[in-house]
Amino acid sequence: MKGWTASDIPDQTGRTAVVTGANSGLGLVTARELARRGAHVVLGCRSEKRGAEAAERIRARAPGARVEVARLDLADLASVRAFAAGHKGDRLDLLINNAGVMALPHRRTADGFETQFGVNHLGHFALTGLLLPKLLAAGPGARVVTVSSFMHILGTVDPRDPNMERGYRRWVAYARSKSANLLFTHELAQRLGAADARLVAAAAHPGYAATNLMSAAPKMEGHRAKERFMEIGNRYFAQSPERGALPVLYAATGPDVRQDDFFGPPLQGLWRSSPVRSARATWTRDDAAGRGLWAASERLTGVRYVALAG
Repeated sequence: MKGWTASDIPDQTGRTAVVTGANSGLGLVTARELARRGAHVVLGCRSEKRGAEAAERIRARAPGARVEVARLDLADLASVRAFAAGHKGDRLDLLINNAGVMALPHRRTADGFETQFGVNHLGHFALTGLLLPKLLAAGPGARVVTVSSFMHILGTVDPRDPNMERGYRRWVAYARSKSANLLFTHELAQRLGAADARLVAAAAHPGYAATNLMSAAPKMEGHRAKERFMEIGNRYFAQSPERGALPVLYAATGPDVRQDDFFGPPLQGLWRSSPVRSARATWTRDDAAGRGLWAASERLTGVRYVALAG
């Protein structure tokens, strides 16, 4: 994958992709580049207005792009179910679980979950399970790519206290949700392998990329100084969303992606090089922890992966 860029994405004509959180940042770039290479891309966005604006930006950069917008609020399982039920057609080759929130003040989703765990993990767990039959029916190259973070190393998942009832710390909650992304990928990969499925589950992280993820929490709280600090970091230290999206695009389309792979930029050079297989915390490959998180996620969401039941 040395020197790999978006121009190396193979032809995606005839393939369908769903990208969550596709109205800005990494999701927008990911959707645009897949559409540029011929994929039919569904933009799953909480705001249909912002989604429509993103679709127009994609068409402006990639004339002829086949994109559509569908409302998807990962903080509301009813919305997740409605999105999955409304997915048109029988084909789905790529699911990019990209949407996320970071370091928010304590909030709860519509279903009562701590927001970071609820949006970053549970919403995507439910969405993947509901779309799984279509993904399994797709041809070779079908993939589920879940976007984690290198900051997952700051905290492991506690299935006994997923909503951090014993004390909320926003950065720990974020790290736990990103560890959950990797544990989910690991357990899904195990189950797909046991079922001899052609679908591949992989994960990726962008390194430090200039998106609005960093400033969302300060903006929500009205902390203009913190918001400005994050904006300065994005401007002078972060890589562009185009560079940050490369590991996600590689996980989705690269030629040598294996079950449970995790891609990111290398640590050297301010993380601005081509994607590589990334280091990850040992607990994100713990089989018992993966099974525990899976059982808790099924219980909390009510979604069961019937197609993989053994």
